[in-house]
Amino acid sequence: MNHDSPANAERELTERVSLTGPDGRLNRAAVGFARRPLVDTAGIGRGSRWTGRHGLLRNKRWEYWNVITPTHIAALTVSSIDYAAVHEVWVFDRRTGEEVGKAATVIPPRGVELPPSLGDGPARARAKGLTIDITPMRDGGTRLRAVIADAEIDVTVRRAAGHDCLAVVVPWSDTRFQYTVKDVALPASGTLTVGGVMHVLPEGQSWAVLDHGRGRWPYDITWNWAAGAGRTHGRTIGLQFGGKWTEGTGSTENGVVIDGRLHKIGSELRWDYATDDFLAPWRISGGGLQAELTPFHDKRTRTNFGVLSGATDQCFGIWSGTFDTGDEVVEFNGLVGFAEHVHNRW
Repeated sequence: MNHDSPANAERELTERVSLTGPDGRLNRAAVGFARRPLVDTAGIGRGSRWTGRHGLLRNKRWEYWNVITPTHIAALTVSSIDYAAVHEVWVFDRRTGEEVGKAATVIPPRGVELPPSLGDGPARARAKGLTIDITPMRDGGTRLRAVIADAEIDVTVRRAAGHDCLAVVVPWSDTRFQYTVKDVALPASGTLTVGGVMHVLPEGQSWAVLDHGRGRWPYDITWNWAAGAGRTHGRTIGLQFGGKWTEGTGSTENGVVIDGRLHKIGSELRWDYATDDFLAPWRISGGGLQAELTPFHDKRTRTNFGVLSGATDQCFGIWSGTFDTGDEVVEFNGLVGFAEHVHNRW
């Protein structure tokens, strides 16, 4: 269901549609949300475009995967933002607090491959000290492989038939727009090898989330993103919330996935957190939701390459709360996930 009033309910897409028109501008027929990755984004990635006084609007394309196990958190990013390729592999030990990782910013971009649309092919990154391969599987799953000096990731993510994702087109204007697919509560299996020690992912207790993005962004932007997953009260729950960047567009990326079924929240949510203490509790409410994240780690990233700069605080922790579907109030606790505050100039 779409948890919203009819006055501002988003349109649900049910058929394949192109994100862009022949002129490269936003195809307004693509604006809405979907439960499947129905939007063709082949028009993104064909070079930068001139748009008057704002100069170049650069294409942004990325695949981000995060995998959380009872003992570790792993993440990998393959991205191209036209004038640079930006990649990362990161592994965090939840027991010791130790983290290993490798980031690479390649200007001009090279050694990067991204599919035109989600599922159309592999995503790959090659940079000094880093290799990443994200490979779609015939059964609908995805294999994640990455190698850096201190760690190796070899994880298989399963996607059950009929499992809903949250795909949204966010329209700032006809020349600035973003298509995002957030896929949460996906079972993961495989291995993480850190410092020569192999860790087998406990099946049924390890969860992956995908952030797939294709679009053309404003140069200066701030956003929130939060996700979480797990088994609670006999059900599999996935949390997916976004904030700030969608305000005023008529689109949101908010929803709760219960046993594979998306309950879309069409309204903007209220985010309460302290930018001077990111490890304090985060609270998100609205649209039938009351959720709180108790963080245990802040993955803090700062970059400054002049024209390209960013600040990210991605806080991992434990979610608890309730969600009113309209038919029942679903309680959740013990879900592991994250909430983040990001400011990019890109």
